[in-house]
Amino acid sequence: MTIRLGVVLPTFNERGNLRGMVERLDHALGAITWEVIVVDDNSPDGTADEARAIAQDDPRVRVIQRIGRRGLSSAAIEGMCATAAPVVAVMDADHQHDPALLVPMLEAIESGEHDLAYASRFAEGASTEEWGRPDRVKASNLANRIANKVTGVELSDPMSGFFMLRTETLRADAHRLSGVGFKILLDILATVETPLRIKEVPMNFAARAEGESKLDRTVVFEFLVGLYDKWLGRWIPTRFALFGTIGGMGVVVHMAVLAVVLNLFGAKFLVTHYPKEAAFIVGQTTAAVVAMTFNFVLNNELTYADKRLRGFLPLCTGWARFALTCSFGLLAHSGAAPALVRLGFHEYPAAIVGIVLGSVWNFALSSKFVWGKY
Repeated sequence: MTIRLGVVLPTFNERGNLRGMVERLDHALGAITWEVIVVDDNSPDGTADEARAIAQDDPRVRVIQRIGRRGLSSAAIEGMCATAAPVVAVMDADHQHDPALLVPMLEAIESGEHDLAYASRFAEGASTEEWGRPDRVKASNLANRIANKVTGVELSDPMSGFFMLRTETLRADAHRLSGVGFKILLDILATVETPLRIKEVPMNFAARAEGESKLDRTVVFEFLVGLYDKWLGRWIPTRFALFGTIGGMGVVVHMAVLAVVLNLFGAKFLVTHYPKEAAFIVGQTTAAVVAMTFNFVLNNELTYADKRLRGFLPLCTGWARFALTCSFGLLAHSGAAPALVRLGFHEYPAAIVGIVLGSVWNFALSSKFVWGKY
């Protein structure tokens, strides 16, 4: 029997929600032939195992367990490219999205009058009352206004995570999607060159059935990263840009700590009892350790959020490796800049080249040996 609809469920720690969601899909879709593709980012709670257990009794359920990579957008892209159905939908497995809306969305796509249908939390007739998160509602409204500016499409909820389109439309531009951040609909709208005919369906956005939201405190950061990737990612890789930005912030932290040590905490004592150079060495060493720790923490939380180190021992080991890679970067910087000056380059351009080389070296080594990602 030909499959009419593929439903992609990107998951992370959704074991308790999965079986109930499959039952709701079965009830909502009725006679419509469908399959569900669970794309799980190697959840520690055993979500992928639960999906496989469900698939033993229901062959309409398939599982993609991703090892060594994470991200809602990239998971959705992999799932959409994996289905054989002519129409594919993406929705959450946490029961905040109502599967009953899949039917009118599918009708809109199959009618040929629309290329994409999505469920809106803010359209006329929609509601977020059951969500119970007025703070998130305000944040979503702000993000929606920014997203409309980016995509050039006026939608009431371009940040929606519940949408449907023809798979051929998705596959035609899949290679151009960034897969960065957590809002794949925004990525599609900003990437597809031909204007899409869009159907909006009002949605009553509910609270999660079980567990905690997949979107942690970096959610706003990931949204901004997604915007950067669409605008500038083709020239400067997004992850390197984040690494470099945090490195620049680390320079500010370094100078601030050095000033504090020299001017407020012990400079006079050090100068009195030791040579003046000793005061600078103490301040410089303290500042370097603090700045390096600052860089490590932010890179772990933001730049490498998909490979984030957790636990006391992994964090200590990661910090030590990061310190070692930074020392190699310093050597690259210290060696390249003087060499260029000896060749006749001006000091400032030579220093900039040295900084860039040191940053690239730090990024390459850190990506491989600290967070284990090329």
